[in-house]
Amino acid sequence: MANIVTPVVMVMVAGLVASLLLVIASKVFFVPVDERVTAITAALPGANCGGCGFAGCGDYASQLVENPDLPCTKCAPGGEATAAAIAEILGKSAGAMEKQVAQVMCNGTCGASKPILEWQGLQSCKGAKGFFTTPNACMYGCIGLGDCVKACDFDAIGIINGVAVVNRSNCVACGKCASDCPQKIISLVPLKNQVHVLCSSTDKGAVTRKACDNGCIGCGKCAKVCAFNAIEVADNKATIDVEKCKSCGMCVVECPTGAINTYKTLTAAQAEKFKAANKAKLEKAKAAAQAAKEAAAKAEAEA
Repeated sequence: MANIVTPVVMVMVAGLVASLLLVIASKVFFVPVDERVTAITAALPGANCGGCGFAGCGDYASQLVENPDLPCTKCAPGGEATAAAIAEILGKSAGAMEKQVAQVMCNGTCGASKPILEWQGLQSCKGAKGFFTTPNACMYGCIGLGDCVKACDFDAIGIINGVAVVNRSNCVACGKCASDCPQKIISLVPLKNQVHVLCSSTDKGAVTRKACDNGCIGCGKCAKVCAFNAIEVADNKATIDVEKCKSCGMCVVECPTGAINTYKTLTAAQAEKFKAANKAKLEKAKAAAQAAKEAAAKAEAEA
């Protein structure tokens, strides 16, 4: 009996000593936690998506308390309500927060994009890109194997007809899909902007057209028809300035390849209105150029 009791007692004593040491250590090495960090962490949605640029909600909460200049508006999943709650805890103004959404800058669907081989390896965009550039003729477009879908925690993106498409209603703009896309063709854009150039190719028009029927060929028609000077063609690709764009949709109507997409319906009346406005703008510019030409000719004649 004594042979059993002695080891049991020794284990109990060892346990008590270890417990006592742990209690002492917790007191000695205790680091006080700011109550605001706990409150902010509770106010955050707990998605730990990393969209704020920090390791998770707890890290963002700590940084907010440590750095007074850090904005309260960096939590996209939480939105304005979370920003307001954080601002109240910190005793400052939340500031303006513009709703953003992820946008895939590619429209190379199965019928439009020209495949050059069939990828039968691991169903991963990174895997396919690591083996060769892409399975498609366009080296800039969506590979379509769903790395972005796996990265999304909000069921906001899926592969439709060979291309990743964002569900704008579910998207919280955390940016994980953009980070995981090896092609880097997913961007966070203002939700209010309804018109986007869905092409990332910088190849010359003829090369792009051979690779994808829906690609931007850099023809410049969209820039000419835009009444707000919101479109610039550079590196053989049209780019829309989100600050200038009014989402009128005229560039969508004018684009010969369907590279520009809109989320709003452009009525026939609106189309005619913008066409008339653009025509007047072009005629005014032409008249000014003619007047300048005549003035120069007159000055040269008088000299």
